[in-house]
Amino acid sequence: MTSLLFAAFLQAQALDPVTLTKPLADSWPTYSGDYSGQRYSRLKQINTSNVKGLSLAWTTRVTTGPGAPGGGGPGGGRFGGPPPIPTIIGGEGSGELGGTGPANIRASILQVEGKLYFSTPDNAWAVDARDGRVLWHYYWKTKGGTHIGNRGLGMWGKWLYMETPDDYLVCIDSETGKEKWHKQIADFDRQYFSTMAPIVIGNHIIIGTGNDLDAPGYVQARDPETGDVQWTWYTVPQKKGDPGLETWGTLEGARLGAGNVWIPGSYDPETKLYIFGTGNPSPSYTNPKSRDGDNLYTCSLVALNVETGKMAWYFQMNPHDTHDWDSSETPILVDGEFKGKPRKMALHADRNGYFYVVDRITGEHLLTSKFSDTVNWVKEINAKGQTIRDPKKDSLVPGSLVSPNNYGATNWPPAAYSPDTGLFYVPQSDTYAMYYLTETDPRGAMGLGGKDEQFVASMGTYLTAIDYKTGKIAWRHKHASLGGFGAGNGVLTTAGGLVFAGDVSGNLIAYEAAKGKILWHARLGNVSNAPQTYTLDGKQYVLVAAGDALYSFYLQ
Repeated sequence: MTSLLFAAFLQAQALDPVTLTKPLADSWPTYSGDYSGQRYSRLKQINTSNVKGLSLAWTTRVTTGPGAPGGGGPGGGRFGGPPPIPTIIGGEGSGELGGTGPANIRASILQVEGKLYFSTPDNAWAVDARDGRVLWHYYWKTKGGTHIGNRGLGMWGKWLYMETPDDYLVCIDSETGKEKWHKQIADFDRQYFSTMAPIVIGNHIIIGTGNDLDAPGYVQARDPETGDVQWTWYTVPQKKGDPGLETWGTLEGARLGAGNVWIPGSYDPETKLYIFGTGNPSPSYTNPKSRDGDNLYTCSLVALNVETGKMAWYFQMNPHDTHDWDSSETPILVDGEFKGKPRKMALHADRNGYFYVVDRITGEHLLTSKFSDTVNWVKEINAKGQTIRDPKKDSLVPGSLVSPNNYGATNWPPAAYSPDTGLFYVPQSDTYAMYYLTETDPRGAMGLGGKDEQFVASMGTYLTAIDYKTGKIAWRHKHASLGGFGAGNGVLTTAGGLVFAGDVSGNLIAYEAAKGKILWHARLGNVSNAPQTYTLDGKQYVLVAAGDALYSFYLQ
């Protein structure tokens, strides 16, 4: 009888895969909430008429590293509360590197069956979604690597999946935090680093990696039970006869040409296409002969059949990128009208300052428009709708004044879309920088080398709403700030007529989705991830991270 009850309990805590195919509502079971990438919740208990009454439900702070109890939520062993939560330790390193110190939560946070699951580099936690109480903490002993961030966890049944900076995929029991297995996903010696939130589609765990040196980018599907490779798709040609090789100067240049995939994509269940963005080519800032051409399939939207890993279509937004402007940002899948006809579309605001709409069934280009007023690097938009660079805005020995700077007009923090308004909402940063060529010998300009960038000015940071049908700005709110760059950390839209987003001054803000009027805000100090929402016990919560703390708000 006991074993039957325990099995039923585990089943109750597991994620039903069907949930991932439904429009986003009570839970938040994957990186964008659902497969569409819209970050639009049908919840409307919190709406334009009552959002001014939002108040703090709970807050909890987490601590990284071995031996850390996990957090400062209610209880935690102090003042007669429950004992500290033990840390489960895994990994293949010595424990002397990385993953410790103050947490900076950039991850999308899963909410499934009343529990929150989230991560930072080398760390993962489970937290009670009702009161912020930490349930378990997992720590990975790393071999090193780039600890720039971690975008979150994936979930399949009762299992959680996390990428580590030293290039492993780890499978964790969501109930206990204990590790089931870990598998290497990239060559650590080639200086790959892995930050992507795994995306679970059917019996596939979709992963990608990052790298700032000369190595090929790729996407993989892994078996959720074993972690074994199901298929691998390289973003750049690897051998003679591969498609796209004609867009590179040499085979060797293509094979080492980067195009890394470090941000999750979106998925269309109807066509079984996984649609994602690829990163910049390498070397990033110089023009050796090996880089002659458009450099496919870097800086592109790509659609792969999730069952086979075969490419269905691509659209390259930024041929022959010379500014490290990844096109990795998560595309948003929308069904709607375009020029009087129903269309199934993918919307994408690029780091290069331009907004693109393509048909997500065929990859046909529909629209290209500039959303940042200061962008000055484009010579022309060609017949394919691609933004073609002005070579005078490359890194030059005497320097060139370029907008945007390396961060881009937007970056990895996710945009959002509301089907109620038909508007696409994106964090925006308008900046200028001087780009200097410091190494004219291409042998000394691998990866990110060969240039020096001097930040010049910020003209403002914004939350911007774009009409996808025209590419025109519907409204734009300029943040009050003292300069610098970066534009907040992502967006949430709801059926309550609201847009939630952080700003560069550390505020969580609720906007009226249609017009951009500010209806509520809370000063948190450092909004570090995109807001999310969920319901429990009949109450809607708005959740956001600020550095090492989670903040949950509700209507009292």
